[in-house]
Amino acid sequence: MNFRKYKFTYQLFNLFKRKQLKYNIPYYKKYGLNKKYFSSISSEDFVNIDSPLNLYDSIDSNDEISKNPNFDSLKNSVKTSVLDWSKKGYVILENFFTEQEIDLCNKEIEKFLKEGKVKFKYNSKIMFAFRQSKILKSMGNDKRLLKILSMLMNKKVNLFQSINFIKGSQQRTHSDSIHMTTFPYGNLIAVWVALEDIDSTVGPLHYYPGSHKLPYVLNRDYDNVGSKFKLGNKTYADYEDQIEKIVGENNLKKKVFLAKKGDVLIWHANLLHGGEKVINTHGTRKSMVFHYYTNDAICFHEITQRPTLKMYTK
Repeated sequence: MNFRKYKFTYQLFNLFKRKQLKYNIPYYKKYGLNKKYFSSISSEDFVNIDSPLNLYDSIDSNDEISKNPNFDSLKNSVKTSVLDWSKKGYVILENFFTEQEIDLCNKEIEKFLKEGKVKFKYNSKIMFAFRQSKILKSMGNDKRLLKILSMLMNKKVNLFQSINFIKGSQQRTHSDSIHMTTFPYGNLIAVWVALEDIDSTVGPLHYYPGSHKLPYVLNRDYDNVGSKFKLGNKTYADYEDQIEKIVGENNLKKKVFLAKKGDVLIWHANLLHGGEKVINTHGTRKSMVFHYYTNDAICFHEITQRPTLKMYTK
């Protein structure tokens, strides 16, 4: 018997995590949900509730974002990218972090791996290392970066998660919103940092400009709703197959990010992206991802239908 398929196992675990889950309670009340802080939750709970759009999902950033008081302080190259946020769903910041900052980050990860402070999960990911590192935490909370993220979201954001990679993930195309879901939808934003120069042989990041405008693909969209007591029976590969089908049906054009050390790519919660195939198996693709939530949304994990444990580190 696979207990991980039954919702009560997560609810029992969550029962002892009130401190990390209580943030959802006022929003359950706001949207009329009869939920306890430990309850199972998924997009099915919001089927009959309208999801308010974030500002630049409802109006064109090219027309309005320049009115933000922080816009004029941006470099001209960044201004152009920020203006296209509504259209493209991503922003590129070239040479954002200095070589010294990146080198310190890489040394920290190497040290943590050697000392056993962090381990690889899900084959290739080092999760939440920023919680143990002032260096990584300061990069994720860089004031210049937070200013841009808050501008794009038109609200304050908080650093939630870091993921470090040594090798290319080779992850198939997906949206972060299947893993870190919010209601209202779209209240997550991601930052990808190149920790070295990255070429086409080491599994660079790929993404689909404008794909964030497509409907969110959630459990219902690949027959993975499940029942009152049990999670759906579909696999993650079934979700990836559905995304691949959508990419083909919409004739989306892929871009590959051949980043230089210190470059940053910011993407929308629903932007489709993934990792290219690794050709040079001896090469590395050192990189780091930060995920941020806004303060005004219910946060949950769609596939496992459980609320997100928030353990913000300031």
